[in-house]
Amino acid sequence: MAYDLKKEQKELYRPGKRPAIIKVPPMNYLAVQGKGDYQIPGYFDFVVPPLEGMWWQPGVQGVDYQHKEKFNFISLIRMPDFVTTDVFDWAIKTATEKKQTDFSKVEFKTIDEGLCAQILHVGPYDDEPATVEKLHEFIANNGLKLDINDHRHHHEIYLSDPRRTKPDNLKTVLRLPVKKQ
Repeated sequence: MAYDLKKEQKELYRPGKRPAIIKVPPMNYLAVQGKGDYQIPGYFDFVVPPLEGMWWQPGVQGVDYQHKEKFNFISLIRMPDFVTTDVFDWAIKTATEKKQTDFSKVEFKTIDEGLCAQILHVGPYDDEPATVEKLHEFIANNGLKLDINDHRHHHEIYLSDPRRTKPDNLKTVLRLPVKKQ
């Protein structure tokens, strides 16, 4: 039987349209790093949502969500807890041999996000800055501040398949790392 993260872990994958605080436990992912506002074609285009992504800008005080083309990113696919580094190594070796494709950029990562604020964004990706602003206001009004650094990033979880969903109906979880002021 398939394990549906959106059903089994609703607090992580089905937030409300109002901001909330959440403690995110350490989780394992397949990951590919890159730059710009796009996932790397050929690696994750065969995957059904949720596809996840973390965005950051090194050395920048504020985060300019309007210009993701300048961002560094990590595209992620959440792995069940039973997937270990041994299973990952076997899968990469087997896929490389069968598909005759270079999967050397795919990494196995454990990410511990910790305390975060999150919200569900419904609509086109280009409209996300307004929802992020709503999340920023919530963070400030609750005695918290952003904690984006080399290890904690802006995180997006794409719940809708943009190939099959109208832009106005796209659902994206927006998650920001926070800490107490």
